Amino acid sequence: MRSPVAWLVAAVLLANLAVVVDLWLHGGGLTKAHTTADRLTSAGRITGLLAAYSALVQVVLLARIPWFERLTGFDRLTVWHGRNGKACILLLLAHVGLITAGYQQTDQIRLGAEISSLLKDYPHILAATIGTGLMVLVVVTSLVIVRRRVRHEAWYAVHLSVYAGIVLGYLHEVPTGNDLTLPGAAQTYWYVLNAATLALLLAFRVVRPLLRGAVHGLRVTRVVEEAPGVVSIHLTGRRLHRLGAHPGQFFLWRFLDVRRVWQAHPYSLSAAPDGRSLRITVKGTGTFSRRLADLRPGTRVLAEGPLGSFTAARRRAASGKVLLVAGGIGITPLRALLETLDGDVVLVHRVVEAGDTGLEDELAALVAARGATLHVLAGDHRDPDAAHLLSPAHLRELVPDVTDRDVYVCGPPAMADAVTRNLRTLGVRRRHLHTERFAL
Repeated sequence: MRSPVAWLVAAVLLANLAVVVDLWLHGGGLTKAHTTADRLTSAGRITGLLAAYSALVQVVLLARIPWFERLTGFDRLTVWHGRNGKACILLLLAHVGLITAGYQQTDQIRLGAEISSLLKDYPHILAATIGTGLMVLVVVTSLVIVRRRVRHEAWYAVHLSVYAGIVLGYLHEVPTGNDLTLPGAAQTYWYVLNAATLALLLAFRVVRPLLRGAVHGLRVTRVVEEAPGVVSIHLTGRRLHRLGAHPGQFFLWRFLDVRRVWQAHPYSLSAAPDGRSLRITVKGTGTFSRRLADLRPGTRVLAEGPLGSFTAARRRAASGKVLLVAGGIGITPLRALLETLDGDVVLVHRVVEAGDTGLEDELAALVAARGATLHVLAGDHRDPDAAHLLSPAHLRELVPDVTDRDVYVCGPPAMADAVTRNLRTLGVRRRHLHTERFAL
């Protein structure tokens, strides 16, 4: 992130952060904190303001603003989103604890009585408490260990509730926030900041996809079974070249039938877009993806994107050489990339069993046509005989000049993380490593 636009974005975020802190200072954040109760309450006010601001930043980070996403990369935005979300919750919980403790010290009553008083006597505190609970639930269900046990559909529904949590929290910010209660510049600024965030969310998460859906008229043309549990979905529409999609990118797909209209899921293009059609290839690993085999030709589709910077434009290696490493169905964006990459290209495909994805014939034909090298590595990761696959030594054996190449990695998160660590161990530069992480 070194372009002038990137610096401008960072400056805007920091400037707003400075204004938020200034609101607290002008409200007597330091000068009026004479007693322990004052200091606790003052600390509660600043953590509350910062939590509210970070919640707005959280919304903007994944508002699907095209130029912002292209500038930073969707994987980086996802990482920032996760870190900012955790910071937001910590600030929010600190706000609740500090304010409660400060008011209890002032009122000199039992903790239970103070909590009861806050909920009954202060405007919208009950709503804010519910909002806090919703936001904590979102963070808990986003933890990897929990997501592995929660159906994606349930997690997605919970994740959407963060918007309700932010709204419920906003309802008490102006009526009860000492820094915002009086009409004036501070209150106007807070209104504008929240209104601008809402406008960005509606413009890029609602209005833009609907308008593009009307313009391009995407529909399913056919669904092809590539292998057991793996289907390719072919789509056509109008003026698809204007989407600006590139091999390696993905869309959030919303299929407009009764069973699927309520959810949008990220899937990469599995073939280079030609301006007339698009194709995705999906493995049935969850309820939603398994049911895609039942899609009917003619089903209308809303596609949010293209998203991601997992493209040939990210190549930085002076040699021009490329290594593609895929795990299972993670081959889809790399298969699309392979159509357009030139020069010395090596493709490594890690699978449990040969034929897992059903794209093997296509890959063999593409490799032959482009003069690339293909290594298919089959074996269950739980099998001791397969433990060495994609280890640093094995990668060096397969690709002796790996440190001279741009490396694109796509696969299950654990596999992608392990391969990335192994490549770094071998000395591959960070700027030559390209991965993509999806997020909703």
